[in-house]
Amino acid sequence: MNDLLLDSVDLDILRCMQENARLTTKELAARVHLSTTPVFERLKRLERSGVIRKYVAVLDAEKLHLGFVVFCSVKLKQMNREVAREFVSVVKDIPQVAECYNVSGEYDYLLKIHAPDMKYYNEFIINVLGTIDSIGSILSTFVMDEIKNTHALYL
Repeated sequence: MNDLLLDSVDLDILRCMQENARLTTKELAARVHLSTTPVFERLKRLERSGVIRKYVAVLDAEKLHLGFVVFCSVKLKQMNREVAREFVSVVKDIPQVAECYNVSGEYDYLLKIHAPDMKYYNEFIINVLGTIDSIGSILSTFVMDEIKNTHALYL
């Protein structure tokens, strides 16, 4: 696999895009001190290479009444390729699961779930996760206060 070589201008572009992906090419060019054509070409190269995977809007969960955040640790009854593949396939289709990571340690997966309240989360555990046969145990950790939440990578 070829590693894409990124120079300081590419990194500046990426930093600016992480801060505000709605910048026009002209605005971005002014911030990185280049003309619009090379900035446009660099952006397209970063998109084609997959460095920029997609553009999204970051929503305010509290304002959408989804500010009850839970990290749900999941331990499978047994861990093998087939069981893991099936679990991952199911979890990818659960809209309430915002993030899912395969982790080391006592549990196998860590899920991040946004819910309106505890009652909703309890019903989610019973009616959604509770229907997945391969799950052996679940440990729920409730977020009391969000200290830092950034989608930006440190470049």
